[in-house]
Amino acid sequence: MPSPCRRPGRRVLFLLLALLLPSPPPARAPAPPGPAATLLQALGLPDAHRGAPTPRPVPPIMWRLFRHRDPQEARVGPRRTPQGTTLRPCHMEELGVAGNIVRHISDRGAPTRPPEPAWASGQCPEWTVVFDLSAVEPAERPSRARLEMRFATAAAEEPAGWELSVTQAAEGAVAGPVLLRQVVPTLTVPVRAELLGAAWAHNASAPRSLRLALALRPRVPAACAHLAEASLLLVTLDPRLCHPLARPRREAEPSVGGSPGGACRTRRLYVSFREVGWHRWVIAPRGFLANYCQGQCSLPAALSGPGGTPPLNHAVLRALMHAAAPGAAGLPCCVPARLSPISVLFFDNSDNVVLRHYEDMVVDECGCR
Repeated sequence: MPSPCRRPGRRVLFLLLALLLPSPPPARAPAPPGPAATLLQALGLPDAHRGAPTPRPVPPIMWRLFRHRDPQEARVGPRRTPQGTTLRPCHMEELGVAGNIVRHISDRGAPTRPPEPAWASGQCPEWTVVFDLSAVEPAERPSRARLEMRFATAAAEEPAGWELSVTQAAEGAVAGPVLLRQVVPTLTVPVRAELLGAAWAHNASAPRSLRLALALRPRVPAACAHLAEASLLLVTLDPRLCHPLARPRREAEPSVGGSPGGACRTRRLYVSFREVGWHRWVIAPRGFLANYCQGQCSLPAALSGPGGTPPLNHAVLRALMHAAAPGAAGLPCCVPARLSPISVLFFDNSDNVVLRHYEDMVVDECGCR
């Protein structure tokens, strides 16, 4: 009598995964129905990327955040956390805030801004910046909204500081309320301003769109500066993707191949994003070692192997009952006993760079349950 929880072979599992993971549909196509749409929803994505993304350099801050979570993304092998690093669940240690999703959102107002005329001293221009936040889901709670700006000036020497003001930009001629003012000592480094608590409340969802008017004026009469670039670094926490981290991962390599009739253990399964059609919009990693569980949970090897995951007492009882009377009870199942997360860096449908942290994506250890 076959075991009720027998696992398919490695090739069958890989083919099934390839069928479930969708290739990006044509532009403006609806999300694929059935299992593919369900899988994308489980990953927190409304649909696959519609066509090839517009080429855009990945901001260095996004690379740093990704590599801190997954420093060996280019290597086909087990993920290893750097020595001495403790990663808390749903927390961005690099930024000091809670979160499991980071978006680098480009200014959509730049292409429509008119050329700046030559402004007289003290009559510096204002710039309207627009950020599309429609991809942020209502369940997400922002923990950081950092406005980042790069300015340039034609003056030979910088004046003794600048004053930045950020105003809610209205559609009409009437100016909105001033959200914040801050002193900017120098323009040689990017200028940063925290919008959370100013543009919207800490405990509120992010708006669908954010329009801001920026003004930068010298504190003493001097030449005006020019806005070269503006972006928004948005960190959110989606509690649906947040689970407690398991105990530290073991460094043991998963078994390669093996007979389906062998003892319950972890089997190697590498998922390539190129082979499943996601390579055009997934930036990194190129794939990940998902692994799976396969093998028998019969006495004695699977239940008393040295260094393995100890089975549940109920699994031992079922194995004993099956040995005594095979028709009375089935064998325990060979299932994941410990899983670990991965991080994925990708372009969304607005060509923004997004970093998502996914729990329970890699099988580290199997056991009889």
